[in-house]
Amino acid sequence: MLNSFITIGDVAEASLRFTVVLDPLSEAAQKISSILKVLSKIPGVSIKLLLNPVPMLEDLPIKRFYRYVFQEEVHYDSQGKRVAAQAQFKNIPTEPLLTLGLDVPRAWVVRAVDSVHDLDNLKLDALKPGQNVDAIFQLNNILVEGHARELHSSTPPRGAQFILGTPSKPHIVDTITMTNLGYLQLKANPGVWQLRLREGRSNQVYQIDSVPDKYMGKGGESKGDGYATVVVDSFEGVTIYPVVKKRVGMEAEDVLEPDPVGAVWDQLKSRVWGDSKKGVQTTASNVTINIFSVASGHLYERFMGIMMLSVMRNTKSPVKFWLIENFLSPKFMSFVPHLAKEYGFEYEFITYNWPHWLRATTRKERTIWAYKILFLDVLFPVGLDKVIFVDADQVVRTDMKELVELDLEGAVYGYTPMGDSRPEMEGFRFWKTGYWANHLQGRPYHISALYVIDLKRFRQLLAGDRLRQQYQMLSSDPNSLANLDQDLPNNMIHEIPIFSLPKEWLWCETWCADNELRTAKTIDLCNNPLTKEPKLKRAKRIIKEWTELDNEVQAVADRVEADAAKAIGQKRHDEL
Repeated sequence: MLNSFITIGDVAEASLRFTVVLDPLSEAAQKISSILKVLSKIPGVSIKLLLNPVPMLEDLPIKRFYRYVFQEEVHYDSQGKRVAAQAQFKNIPTEPLLTLGLDVPRAWVVRAVDSVHDLDNLKLDALKPGQNVDAIFQLNNILVEGHARELHSSTPPRGAQFILGTPSKPHIVDTITMTNLGYLQLKANPGVWQLRLREGRSNQVYQIDSVPDKYMGKGGESKGDGYATVVVDSFEGVTIYPVVKKRVGMEAEDVLEPDPVGAVWDQLKSRVWGDSKKGVQTTASNVTINIFSVASGHLYERFMGIMMLSVMRNTKSPVKFWLIENFLSPKFMSFVPHLAKEYGFEYEFITYNWPHWLRATTRKERTIWAYKILFLDVLFPVGLDKVIFVDADQVVRTDMKELVELDLEGAVYGYTPMGDSRPEMEGFRFWKTGYWANHLQGRPYHISALYVIDLKRFRQLLAGDRLRQQYQMLSSDPNSLANLDQDLPNNMIHEIPIFSLPKEWLWCETWCADNELRTAKTIDLCNNPLTKEPKLKRAKRIIKEWTELDNEVQAVADRVEADAAKAIGQKRHDEL
């Protein structure tokens, strides 16, 4: 231990003395070392740094290049203008595939808004001499987080829905209270806000008692008209602790409405005696079909544009796409409005910050998978009842209204079972042996490339809370949930049953026989562990309409770029 510490500054003369114990090969050390470097330059400060590495390592724990932007003083250039703080990366290897991202306070909702580069798939050796990777990130929102509880029991008011707004617009954003720690999250910005219970069941059963900013604290009492004031006055966000109480006469009621007796009887009758209308729920032709998806990287965004066009070609009802913005590039996000105008669909970019109490994953791929399953109850507006997930690398050949109308027979979601008709892949069907064979007990293992979620039922049964609890338990083992978005719902199949969609709803060459392609309603470009054929090559080979769809989307993109270039040229001409 004699050589395992570093001393900076004069301990005897220092008015501030820091003693830091640090594992040098940890992500925390990457941030703290930058802070210590700045502190060491301040007069009257001494630092004693003790290095405490892990004795035995099986793998290198740091897999990122990191800079923490923190200056000890403001700097100015020769013209007297303030020099912005910046991070510099020198001598980074150029061969590996890199991802550029920001490490920001947990209350910040940040995304890249301008960059021509694929920030998720950077190859520095592909840059031209002297070319930089430029990106502009924007702070969109500051979060109001909270942990709600009932006044008398101190238990979370499960299912209670809150809205945040202003006097002129009371409902700007909404959320549902998780049973997990009574957690809630609302996107806001600096200013004075009003927190209310959402009209309907939440407001009928509960009323706000107070909204303190400390647990068991005082203050923030509800106004007479049922709201409490929340002030966002810090870039660190605000954490509140709403306290609600049940209204007189509602003490035995639950916010989560039970199924109507008639609906339960109809389900029981159809299961016992059968039903000529089984599997069909009529939907008005003008009801919007809601589809959500996620993509990361320019290649998958190219796939996503093709998927969206294939949906619009085959679906007669209005369509709205819900796209998780966390992983989309600025280029694609600016292109979506043009695509929407061209083909007449609605769209919305959605996001949800990873809760601080939920075990995070460092691999971006796993994070993307997590967003497909862990936050379904809180990712969408609480008024949305049904949504379909479609993988970005899919081509749709049917009217998606069929899937919305499909009766899930009481299940919260419906997935397609993994294909079982291509014999040469038998050795890769892991779900037929070992743990999965014992766990499933004859039930099919389902694929997560396409599924429909009954959000109303999902919330009533607290499926989101139960999935997060199971994830929190299993993710303590880094080897578990290898395919997070599939493994988690299949692992919970006994507690949260899955409705098995007919096999024609999803075909992928990896698992399904060639003769089934003819009746496929959607085609997915699953990875093939046997051939490892690139998806782009496979798409052109097996999907006859793929090239036409690709060319059509690209034609829109080319037209948008040409119009933008023309507008820039016209502006320069006007300035001259």
